[in-house]
Amino acid sequence: MKVLQISTVCGSGSVGRITVDIYHTLEKQGDDCLIAYGRRTAPKGVHAFCFGSPVSMGIHVLSTFFKGEHGFASASATRKLIRKIEEWNPDVIQLHNIHGFVLQTELLFDYLKKAGKPVVWTLHDCWPYTGHCAFYDYNNCGQWRDGCKDCKEYRNTYPYALFKNNTANNYKRKKAAFTGVANLTIVTPSRWLADEVKQSFLKDYPVQVIPNGVDQTIFRPTENDLRKKLGLEHSFVILGVANVWERRKGLSYFCGLAKKLPEDCKIILIGLNEKQIRELPEEIIGITRTENAEELAGYYSMADVFVNATLEDNFPTTNLEALSCGTPVITFETGGSPESLDKTCGRVVRKGDAEALLQAIFAEREHPMRKEDCLTRAVQYEKNDRFMEYAALYHRLWGQGE
Repeated sequence: MKVLQISTVCGSGSVGRITVDIYHTLEKQGDDCLIAYGRRTAPKGVHAFCFGSPVSMGIHVLSTFFKGEHGFASASATRKLIRKIEEWNPDVIQLHNIHGFVLQTELLFDYLKKAGKPVVWTLHDCWPYTGHCAFYDYNNCGQWRDGCKDCKEYRNTYPYALFKNNTANNYKRKKAAFTGVANLTIVTPSRWLADEVKQSFLKDYPVQVIPNGVDQTIFRPTENDLRKKLGLEHSFVILGVANVWERRKGLSYFCGLAKKLPEDCKIILIGLNEKQIRELPEEIIGITRTENAEELAGYYSMADVFVNATLEDNFPTTNLEALSCGTPVITFETGGSPESLDKTCGRVVRKGDAEALLQAIFAEREHPMRKEDCLTRAVQYEKNDRFMEYAALYHRLWGQGE
């Protein structure tokens, strides 16, 4: 079986890592795999094809900023991708994120409708069925159910349509493009997102929940000297990790916590940019983004607790990475973030409740959850088991098409 995965990135960020993990799972069982990606670079040893370019991405950014049209530029890059699909002739096409300034989605879906091949589309966020936003829980917005006619967030949230609100028209174009594919199955990592999809214009497609998985040969408890290097031998260490510390990831909550925690509690945040680090309270240790998974596992392992102050999320892999390193998780009750936890390994507090977040940290400090219970919970998120569910789905769809 030949499986083509299409993703904005290949190997970087949580979605890029999931794409490569699925690739290796299929490769091990003898399937032929190709990843087509739009930007950055691919890891060595992966059969990959880059259809994007800096020029195409730049034009797409301008189209988004000035015309409010995201997902409707990059026509030449999309035609390049379609030529590669026709040349390689896959049996199954797997879509991941198709936003991110890399694709003309109408061209792609017009091709998919004509090609008639089985398509699996994993929704890593909500962008496919809204007129603009990748997430909307921050403002408890429900306009995506009936057309996104009065968007208030088009300037403030990714993909940042700075100068024009074209949200309602984008919604209509997406609905026309994304519906009507004869053999398309939607996958969501969380039960929460599956329920949302069933209320959207994608509701007529079958939906399967496949939770994300992580590589537990990398994300595992490790001995290291990070505490000594950072002078934290006698501190209670609180860790936060994000790919990009945008508004919804809750950076402001950590800044507030830093002023209220006792001196022997220390916050470490990973994934910040240089400007954010300069603006941090002195009580927080800020670290820039790392693509080194082993280094990241070391930080998870040395922390006493992982705090995910996200205000909207699908099924964050950071929670899984922390659990796999034996570290308990505290998170807001939003989206699918609590779904990876139970009472033995995590604490869930009301979304946006800063005082409850602080008290949960104090509770974890006084009555720490056991590393062994975190590891027991993490077993179900071992990547090979989870991504074999993708392999089984591909083979079932391929068999139906033969």
